[in-house]
Amino acid sequence: MRKRRAARTFHDAAFLHHRAAADLADRLEAIPRPFKRALAIGGSGVFLTELALRPGLKARIESVVNADLHTGDVLIDLDRLPFQDGSFDLIVSPLLLHWVNDLPGVLIQLRRALKPDGLLLASLFGGQTLHELRTSLIEAEAELTGGAGLRVAPFAHLQDVAHLLQRAGFALPAADRDLITVRYAEPMRLLADLRSMGETAAFAQRSSRGLSRRVLARTSDIYRERFSDTDGRVRATFEVLTATGWSPHESQQQPLKPGSAEARLADALGVREHKTGDKAGA
Repeated sequence: MRKRRAARTFHDAAFLHHRAAADLADRLEAIPRPFKRALAIGGSGVFLTELALRPGLKARIESVVNADLHTGDVLIDLDRLPFQDGSFDLIVSPLLLHWVNDLPGVLIQLRRALKPDGLLLASLFGGQTLHELRTSLIEAEAELTGGAGLRVAPFAHLQDVAHLLQRAGFALPAADRDLITVRYAEPMRLLADLRSMGETAAFAQRSSRGLSRRVLARTSDIYRERFSDTDGRVRATFEVLTATGWSPHESQQQPLKPGSAEARLADALGVREHKTGDKAGA
């Protein structure tokens, strides 16, 4: 519902999604191989827009299926993706996976949807995202009501994403992050952007206490006091995590088996090797 309501205003406020799509396209351009069939999942078509600006990259991708929650070639339920095993050579997802209820389960489904040696490139918001807003809301609500509800969605951390890729069966898993600081004239403009891009929190079990105007006003005051620059503008942090993983294939680089090293660590370090049980200096 959040995404559908934001459909008309999304592209006016989706500067982060466009930036994430451009970053994923940059990474693909650095991989010198063709991808016959690709899936772009989420982002309301921002990856297709980015792809159109890069004819060299577009030429290496024969076809793209655009899937999203409310628009595109295929409408999806994030918890039950409708794709057969081995359907794609490439899956790209700009800023969608932080919405899933079961991230490990969705990563497993995405890995299965890839052909052997297929590539997943996905970005999602990380744990530092909106920490200023989260802090201000908690302090304001606790001060005025004596308690605080969950108002900003929880996000994964960098080490979680790398671990989950491995658990989901991806080969050569990797994750990195980009910290982005956006400045606003006042905190309410941040909230307006979040609504416009469809990124306000949506909880199955919400707090029984709605956000009153009094709490919002106090939140805005705390935000200005704690997170403003010398020119009076306030900061909002967005942490974008990028996950990279390959569907396993025998041609991929494999870790060496234990005991297969051809050189001794002691020789490399220029020290004397001691057998197990030996005492140094004996």
